[in-house]
Amino acid sequence: MHAVPRTTLRAAAVTAALGALLLAPLPAQEARAASTLTNAGFEADGTGTATPAGWSTYSAAGQNSASYTEAGGHGGSHRLAHWSSSGYKVETYQYLTGLTDGSYTLSAWVRSSGGQNAAYLALRNCGSAEQRTELPPTPNGAWIRIVTPVVVSGGACTVSVNSDAHAGNWINVDDLALTRGTAGLPVRGVDVSSLKKSEDLGGTYRTSGGTNGDALAILKASGANYARLKVWVDPADGYNDKARVLTMAKRIKAQGMRLLVDFHYSDIWADPGAQTKPAAWSGHSYAQLKTDVYGHTYDVLNALKAQGTTADMVQIGNEIDTGMLWPEGSTSDWSQLAGLLKAGASAAKAVSSTTQVALHLAHGGDNALYRTWFDNATAQGVSFDVIALSFYGYWHGPLSALQTNLDDVSARYGKKVLVVETAYPFRLDSKDPHENIIDTTGELVSGYAASSAGQSAWLRDVMSVVEAVPAGRGLGVVYWEPAWTAVSGNGWDPADPASGNGWENQALFDYDNRLVPAAGLLGHR
Repeated sequence: MHAVPRTTLRAAAVTAALGALLLAPLPAQEARAASTLTNAGFEADGTGTATPAGWSTYSAAGQNSASYTEAGGHGGSHRLAHWSSSGYKVETYQYLTGLTDGSYTLSAWVRSSGGQNAAYLALRNCGSAEQRTELPPTPNGAWIRIVTPVVVSGGACTVSVNSDAHAGNWINVDDLALTRGTAGLPVRGVDVSSLKKSEDLGGTYRTSGGTNGDALAILKASGANYARLKVWVDPADGYNDKARVLTMAKRIKAQGMRLLVDFHYSDIWADPGAQTKPAAWSGHSYAQLKTDVYGHTYDVLNALKAQGTTADMVQIGNEIDTGMLWPEGSTSDWSQLAGLLKAGASAAKAVSSTTQVALHLAHGGDNALYRTWFDNATAQGVSFDVIALSFYGYWHGPLSALQTNLDDVSARYGKKVLVVETAYPFRLDSKDPHENIIDTTGELVSGYAASSAGQSAWLRDVMSVVEAVPAGRGLGVVYWEPAWTAVSGNGWDPADPASGNGWENQALFDYDNRLVPAAGLLGHR
């Protein structure tokens, strides 16, 4: 991220974050002597069937007609639709019996207009807590696959599609499947690179209830289990260097969190538009640069190991779409770029063979970029464990593009995928004099307002997409700079104490320094 330019949601968390209204409890179930879903693709009845074969419909207000089949399926010719010209609450459900107890995951392809009070898939009456996944808004009409895991105890479970909607709101659901196995997100992270400087300059943080506390501890209590720290070589303000990273790593590990170290191989921000060599390396030959990368990477990671805070994951470069350490490490010379990447990766593994090596690109919705880049990397013999992506919806396309890319590259290269940067604004105005990076309604993602609910929905839906990556290859999501609030002196430019922060409206602490509802999503799955 350049400074100047799901999901199991428990009912209480959804209500708190998004104000969703739940449907009335189900009436007595119509038991079905089946342990697999019937008519899961809605192909049995053709068009216009209010209650599809194998399914039941329920509405407390007698609005069953708001649920029906129509042409235009995801995998076949038909789909389930919820829609009415007036406000409605409706549920389409199927009760399964004869299930073997254990873990299951429901998957479905969905579309939604957005704007409902609630629109979600649910697994209930399964002998364990109800689980649900909200349908992301897809105003572009693209299908998105979502998943919902549950533990079945007692051999039965209800698969439920729910809408509590306003006039004209719609959803489509198709190709459901309930399969053995579980889903989840092992990484629910936060990038806290700016935190130490903020604290040193007087920044304070509070729980949602208004109690002052350690931002890291507050985020951990909300569910964050990973923390990311960037490393610069010799930054102008001294922050994000080796010494400060070591200090922060102790705090992270003391919280019981895992550590992701993000090497920029620069003295300042590195991203697709800027990969400036550190001043100390500016006149070095390519051969020396490889030595520099190895030595710097080994030095920082070995120091972390020596103090008992071994890195769990490491990025060799930050948003390296166009390479790193320009011009020698540009993607215009893949042989040389590969040599630098190999130097960093080998240093990381030399310190700790269990540390996961990630390669990180921006533009997470650009599948052509990722295929070209990682085809080159693998052809050059670069070894890595994780494909890391930045995905900001206001820059990088719709969620459907992210899903297409995650599904493809995880299968193509046989690697775990991690959205290592994402964020969204909870308001548009700025707290400090510096203009926010996202500050107009025209810059927002369609279906997501610049509000507490919009921010929560964005994080929830990104997590849903990652969790739905097949074969369990969706590793997780890291929220970028949740603690970078507006504190005088903690601006984007380390060389200019007067520079402002354009990110405070996308943090996970509001303008009163209170934790925002979106942070609670880190505790799900």
